Amino acid sequence: MLAYAVSLPSLLACSARQNRAEAISGGVSSCRRSAAMEMLSMLKVGYTILRSETPATDLINSFMDWAARRSLLLLAVFLPPYYIYKLTTAAFAVVAPEDVAGKVVLITGASSGIGEQIAYQYAKKRSRLALVARREANLHDVAAKAKDAGSPDVLVVAGDVANPEDCKRFVQATVEHFGQLDHLVNNAGVASVCWFEEVPNVADFKQVLAINFWGTVHPTQCALPHLKKSGGKIFANSSAAAVLGMPRMSFYNASKAAVLNFFETLRMELHDEVGVTIATPGWIESEMTKGKHLSKDGTMKVDQDLRDAQVGLLPVVRAERCAEAIVDAVCRGRRHLTVPLWYRALFLWRMLAPEVGDFTQRVFYRRTAGGSHGDQQAKARRFLEATGAKGVLQPASLQSSDIKRD
Repeated sequence: MLAYAVSLPSLLACSARQNRAEAISGGVSSCRRSAAMEMLSMLKVGYTILRSETPATDLINSFMDWAARRSLLLLAVFLPPYYIYKLTTAAFAVVAPEDVAGKVVLITGASSGIGEQIAYQYAKKRSRLALVARREANLHDVAAKAKDAGSPDVLVVAGDVANPEDCKRFVQATVEHFGQLDHLVNNAGVASVCWFEEVPNVADFKQVLAINFWGTVHPTQCALPHLKKSGGKIFANSSAAAVLGMPRMSFYNASKAAVLNFFETLRMELHDEVGVTIATPGWIESEMTKGKHLSKDGTMKVDQDLRDAQVGLLPVVRAERCAEAIVDAVCRGRRHLTVPLWYRALFLWRMLAPEVGDFTQRVFYRRTAGGSHGDQQAKARRFLEATGAKGVLQPASLQSSDIKRD
């Protein structure tokens, strides 16, 4: 059918040109030849299918390969009206974003970094908040600031997103306290920075998947019935690393790619019952960019020399700016969000010219002889400090190593 869809416009175009200019026989003949060759190509494929002894599934896939290449021409017809639709819906979202005043928002990983700032952004919009993290004392500090920012009611629930029972408990506590749930913000996460071949026991890194991936799946499963009832929304914090595949972060990359694909699938399954917004941020001000990560032996540590080697000369976005963009995107019902926006250019290079991306990554994360990274880390730090680039590219908060290691 795709072949006919492509061939028919060719024949119609030839007929129209022939009616307009019979005298231009060369152009008409060329057009006829093009359409005839297209029809001949289609007939050859059909003849091969009829006469070949190749298994039917192989023949069908061969035909689909042939048809798919030609179906790309349909994009020229499809894309203009599609983008008109996109611009129209985007304009409507700009004019009428969701009013979240009084609505209930549950935020995981709310004790610091992006999650903390998301709490303040919702508080400014007068949302009621349920804040979840393992560090209860930090949550109470955030809750106090959120109330000062404008939130009428803030619930603090200590819990571990990697524990399914904790997820059931903090979702149920939220619904019992407020009587509803409108937005679920899946933000909790942990980083790992090490070369895969230097890991003595990969089982130590199951916690990365437990927190980053399952720590979004379990709260979502528990919250979904309540979100359907309220026609609510889900936010999932993936990462640019899910697309770019940054060296030294294999486990982290894998967990964030799982988040990205899970919520893309969930969006299709839910139709319009619950909105889904997925973020793929780059380097953002957080405990991670302060140097906190799982080391090769699976223990949590703070290593700002390694942080400087990993982040390098890439600018780090302030957490407040990232949180503001996230809350705005969720309220406008956007499907995707990338902060900073220029990372999308890297995604495009990754898709269209993957070898270029691989080469750039290898150069940027070049390993020293013998697999030692101490020299590389020291050089990166010296360069950043000598040029003054660190003060420009990194927020002042990243210069402090005064962060909790739990």
